[in-house]
Amino acid sequence: MVQPFTYSGLPTRVRFGWDMLGEVAEEIRRLNCSRALVLCTPQQEQDARNLAEQLGNLAVGLFPGAAMHTPVQVTKQALALMNQLGADCTIALGGGSTIGLGKALAWRLDTPQIVIPTSYAGSEVTPILGQTEGGRKTTVSDPKILPETVIYDVNLSATLPVPMTVTSGMNAMAHAVEGLYAKERNPIVSAMALEGIAALARALPALVEKPDDQKARGDALYGAWLCGMVLGQVGMALHHKLCHTLGGTFNLPHAETHCVVLPYAIAFNAVAAPELLRPVGEIFGDSHDPGAALQAFARRLGAPTSLRDLGMPEDGIEKAVAIATQNPYWNPRPLVEDDLRDLITRAWSGARIGE
Repeated sequence: MVQPFTYSGLPTRVRFGWDMLGEVAEEIRRLNCSRALVLCTPQQEQDARNLAEQLGNLAVGLFPGAAMHTPVQVTKQALALMNQLGADCTIALGGGSTIGLGKALAWRLDTPQIVIPTSYAGSEVTPILGQTEGGRKTTVSDPKILPETVIYDVNLSATLPVPMTVTSGMNAMAHAVEGLYAKERNPIVSAMALEGIAALARALPALVEKPDDQKARGDALYGAWLCGMVLGQVGMALHHKLCHTLGGTFNLPHAETHCVVLPYAIAFNAVAAPELLRPVGEIFGDSHDPGAALQAFARRLGAPTSLRDLGMPEDGIEKAVAIATQNPYWNPRPLVEDDLRDLITRAWSGARIGE
């Protein structure tokens, strides 16, 4: 029997397909804009420059300085350039770092955004911004942060390196998994979550074997979109709190941190929400231990499995526990300090779940 629930759809316009970059100009005009600032990381500057040239007079400049964890200082630099050029919208071409910068600008200026993801971050369809200042990463949610248009071009993910494909895909899964036991969960979001996880579970092993598999690339991008939709519509819990704490405090790589922590967070919460997480275990081959099943899946893909390997110092465990227990997110299992310390310690060392 379906229980009463509330569902509010997010108003982002989504365009999905192959060879979609030719549609960007139409989307700029559709937003009644004519002076776009193109955003990217230094690594993707040439691709962004090519897009700006393709747009001609519709693009007034390029800011290639997007950085991991959306540092406020970088946002201020981009704000200055937007004001100098009189830009009336942004185009974010890239992964989570670039998308985060576009959202940070929109939150401050309320300018329209077009996002063209090149990874499986999923944050492009959420009204949530995570930004870092003074060594702390904080989040804010506001309707202004939600991009107006997202263009998914499967071709743009075709050259995503296998290690980044794996960690980015695992990061996307984290959004959906937490949505299954979120306080605000509902049948619509749960269906999207399981469909997204299943699509990524099919796609990632295929892409490890054959990185240019177009069908698998399409499945992965489709799954990432669904997982991102989950993130945007229900609250997150322990996993995201920990990853924001670890990433912002120790400057750990975002997707890789999610990849390491997710199986431990699932195992932790499966004690309190076994029926809600059982479908995750079924997707990965062990309905009784979803955390162990997902960790085994990640190992088969060659994903990172310990925070130590990502650069987190062992003496940072206590600091992480202290920060994570300050103003904690809602979580289905109470966050007892000793239990949290054990979780982080095991994630730091890469201990096998179930042993």
